[in-house]
Amino acid sequence: MQPIDPVRAEPAEAATHLDQPFDPSTSSGQAELRANEVTASQTPRKPVVLDTNIVLDLFVFNDAAARPLRQALEAGELDWLATRPMRDELERVLAYPRIAPRLAFYQLSAGDVLAAFDRHARLLETASKALVTCRDADDQKFIDLAISHQALLLSKDEHILSMRKRILACGARAQRTL
Repeated sequence: MQPIDPVRAEPAEAATHLDQPFDPSTSSGQAELRANEVTASQTPRKPVVLDTNIVLDLFVFNDAAARPLRQALEAGELDWLATRPMRDELERVLAYPRIAPRLAFYQLSAGDVLAAFDRHARLLETASKALVTCRDADDQKFIDLAISHQALLLSKDEHILSMRKRILACGARAQRTL
């Protein structure tokens, strides 16, 4: 009978290869490298839903708190989920009188911001109504989409953030920043 390694619960000599240094020049080392490359390249992007204020921070105000989000989007680490009504809301907000001077200050147009939205967001069908209801009906679309895709919902809106526990109970998360 072979001795059992108490840490690994397997025969002791079967575990000895784990104690050997990694050597990429061997065929087993090269196979391990290829397996790791495949795993890294197939890492699924994390689904995220962005409310309109986060989109403005990201593409208009260049908010420091939104920089990690921008980097993750540009690196392809996130799958930004959106719907046509979300894009329509952004277009409407970009026309607000208090936003226009900001766009001019940053030398942007509404078209520039919408093009950035289109470049990074993946438009989906409008999600079904979730089991939780937000007091602000305009925010419901973000909650519905996040819950239906088990996504992270980034928002600074207190109506959404006050629902964190209920959103979490439905399989999604809501938070201010990435």
